[in-house]
Amino acid sequence: MTPDYIIVGAGSAGSILAARLTEDPATRVLLLEAGGSDRSFWFQMPAGYVRSYFNPAVNWMFDSEPEPAMAGRRIYCPRGKVLGGSGSINAMIWVRGQRRDFDDWRDAGNPGWGFDDAQPWFRGLERHPAGDSDWHSAAGPVGITPMRGQTHPICDRILTAAAEAQLPLTQDFNGAQFEGAGIYEANIARGRRQSSARTHLRPALGGPNLALRTGVRVLRLRLDDTGRATGVDLRAPDGGVEGVTARRGVILCAGAVGWPALLQLSGIGAPGALQAAGVAVRHALPAVGQNLQDHLCASFYYRATVPTLNNQLRPWWGQLWAGLRYVLTRSGPLALSVNQAGGFFRSPLAADGAPDLQLYFNPLSCRIPQDRRARLLPEPYPGFLMAYSPCRPESRGSMTITGPDALAAPAIRLNYLATERDRAVAVEGARLIPRLVEAPALQAITAAEVSPGPECRESEALLDHLRQTVGSIYHLCGTCAMGPDPARAVVDARLRVHGVPGLRVVDASVFPNITSGNINAPVMMLAERAAALIRQDG
Repeated sequence: MTPDYIIVGAGSAGSILAARLTEDPATRVLLLEAGGSDRSFWFQMPAGYVRSYFNPAVNWMFDSEPEPAMAGRRIYCPRGKVLGGSGSINAMIWVRGQRRDFDDWRDAGNPGWGFDDAQPWFRGLERHPAGDSDWHSAAGPVGITPMRGQTHPICDRILTAAAEAQLPLTQDFNGAQFEGAGIYEANIARGRRQSSARTHLRPALGGPNLALRTGVRVLRLRLDDTGRATGVDLRAPDGGVEGVTARRGVILCAGAVGWPALLQLSGIGAPGALQAAGVAVRHALPAVGQNLQDHLCASFYYRATVPTLNNQLRPWWGQLWAGLRYVLTRSGPLALSVNQAGGFFRSPLAADGAPDLQLYFNPLSCRIPQDRRARLLPEPYPGFLMAYSPCRPESRGSMTITGPDALAAPAIRLNYLATERDRAVAVEGARLIPRLVEAPALQAITAAEVSPGPECRESEALLDHLRQTVGSIYHLCGTCAMGPDPARAVVDARLRVHGVPGLRVVDASVFPNITSGNINAPVMMLAERAAALIRQDG
């Protein structure tokens, strides 16, 4: 039977949409996913994401084009290729973002997307142990673990160090006070990852009106003579190509890399870019693939004078002990995110007094190996890592296809540090970390700064170090931005693609601006609200 909707991509957004739309027994949905099942033990165990970091079976493992401002390096951009999408392979930090992020969405011409509009949807997602309050809910589908009280003991020192450095503290990044140092919350419940594939999709799969197909690659959209989206062409696991159609429309939910490519391959995008790729223009929409944003990640490595998770998780016997503890009790370091503490702070350049730097404090230090066949292992000494990301970069990149081959990787240009302000904020972040480490609480357990080293403190030296070492924190978004002007945006405030009836985009690609912090919670909020909009529109 012909479905009402085809949803392409069973990631953080697509899994929620499929579940919510099929709550109406009269609505039939076909959900298409290029990856496979998420039932592996390694997806459910929170620390299991180290197994997917360089695993092409479950990770698209994209690389950027050589970045001119990053010493010509290609930046690694992992993306989930599995039910749950990147929400099945991420580090599970649960952060909504700050008021300014969403009010900027609204003020860009997107009514209904301000902070006060978003908060009820965030709240409704959560099954929070704090119970019902103005900020949290006890009845939502996504289990939340406030990691306070469960983290490695040295995490308490970052809180003390922040106070000693005259920086604010907060009890709840998702509560009344966003700014400050604190312990992160994670979408983990009873020691298990809470991806939307687990919380939303799996319960819905038993229904008669939801069909799921995995291992299929969508090649292009089907557009009728009027330009309406009526279905998709896909490549099945056996290599055959087939077309499927929908009665009401197609919804694209595969993230900031996947769906600009599909639109371009279908002839929807900037005419010059399409013609250069050998694709006939069906509908001119110049913003497709533009406005790419990401949070860069700059890391500082320290040798400690006290045991850290390096001591527990590098030797085989420590891994065995941690694994047994997890299997028997669903507790211990494998039941948590390694990103345990951190915060949001204002640099001297912060606009309107809003925090512009996010900090991560990990009671473990690990280098990303150049050899992608190698395992990710902690350093062979007691150590910890501090990293930061500028919250709201001005720099914008792009994502474009390189030809008509739907199976070819697109060209990703992150364009980090392209503006003077972004460079200045990045330098301020590099100064914040030593300020904290030099506070008595952290100084007492720090043996040495391994990288970049105390000799790297001047602005030019810091910038050079960043260009040589900075990577992505994997928050790609914005390539099908929401807004009222088709010359600068791809979808309207109801997430309908401008000028293409029957087509919507619902994922991180529609963010007009990146949110402050980890973006998985905002994507899930977006999907919950999108489902309500689609039901209203019929």
